[in-house]
Amino acid sequence: MPAGGTSAAGAGNGGSGGGSGSATGATAGTGAGGGGAAAVGGAGGSGGAAGGAVVDPGPEGDGEVEVGPSYPNGPVEDLRDRGSAKGRSFRFQVESQDSKFYQGDDATLNTKRAFSRRIDVYVPVQYKAGKPAPLLVIHDGPGQLGLVSRALDNLTISTDPQRRLPAFVAIAVANGGGDSKGSQRGLEYDTMSDRFVRFINEEVLPAVENNAEIKQAYPGFKLTTDPEGRATMGCSSGGAAALTMGWFRPDLFHRLITYSGTFVDQQDDDAAEEKTYPLGAWEYHSGMKLIQNADKKPLRIFLHHSDADNGANAPESGHHNWVMANQRTAAALKEKGYHYRHLTAKSAGHCDGDVFNATLADTLVWAWRGYPTD
Repeated sequence: MPAGGTSAAGAGNGGSGGGSGSATGATAGTGAGGGGAAAVGGAGGSGGAAGGAVVDPGPEGDGEVEVGPSYPNGPVEDLRDRGSAKGRSFRFQVESQDSKFYQGDDATLNTKRAFSRRIDVYVPVQYKAGKPAPLLVIHDGPGQLGLVSRALDNLTISTDPQRRLPAFVAIAVANGGGDSKGSQRGLEYDTMSDRFVRFINEEVLPAVENNAEIKQAYPGFKLTTDPEGRATMGCSSGGAAALTMGWFRPDLFHRLITYSGTFVDQQDDDAAEEKTYPLGAWEYHSGMKLIQNADKKPLRIFLHHSDADNGANAPESGHHNWVMANQRTAAALKEKGYHYRHLTAKSAGHCDGDVFNATLADTLVWAWRGYPTD
């Protein structure tokens, strides 16, 4: 995949979930294990060892939490521009014709076409040139890159060690277009296989590392290959993609963030994977009960649903209820003993901007717990 392109003027926008809230306040939730967070702000500290080693941070912040029914008027303080030093933004495109994974001609597609894919990269000011950087891959780029970049600006320099983030590189990857069954986006995000994570690992990340502008700005720029230093994040089918990346290749990604995850039956009906996973991502928690029946994987998983999420009142028989799917996924993760954090948002909808504005800083802090921040 070619890595040429032009610098972005900024860090990206808030994406579809970037709306502002209408009220203030958040309600408390209950933590699991001995040290769960009581409020949505209690995500637990980073827990990273000062000597640079990855550690198991314990159960603080794990379990069930709630937010709403009222929300802040816009992003919380950690997600605002507070005048902190800014990192650098880059933008380039890759072409489907150069990909060995997605050329736009799959049999499942309603429309077959070549396409360009935009990639936005934000390198925080705290990144140390020459040191392999931790990373966060954001689906549906630019998506929440604006909020993530401000979290990096503010929290990589936090004087509170319990709120400090590692200086990860944020990489927002656009989808191939369309939505749901028969689309390129659906093919990438809703298919139960390692195809998409291999695309990210073998094509996108090398394209970022080899981008001429990034290399010029940061000689020796390199991304970590340690799965503990690799996170991925998405909403809706992008959330399903995040879980699927870690599930099928835990040797590549350990830290998973899913908002309104599409853990429902949305895989293409004529996909080859239907023979193995006939109900698509519904199989994670029901049907085959993949989470319950597989050996525990080294994953740290955040998941969220809103009380008015997609299909909230849909019957189980349709396998298309996001509330049910996320509740069951959380229950399966708890039963299996995973580090998981399940956020229920009251008076909110699918991929709700108010929820992102209120919670994304805490989510990032929790997701990176145990990873060194120096």
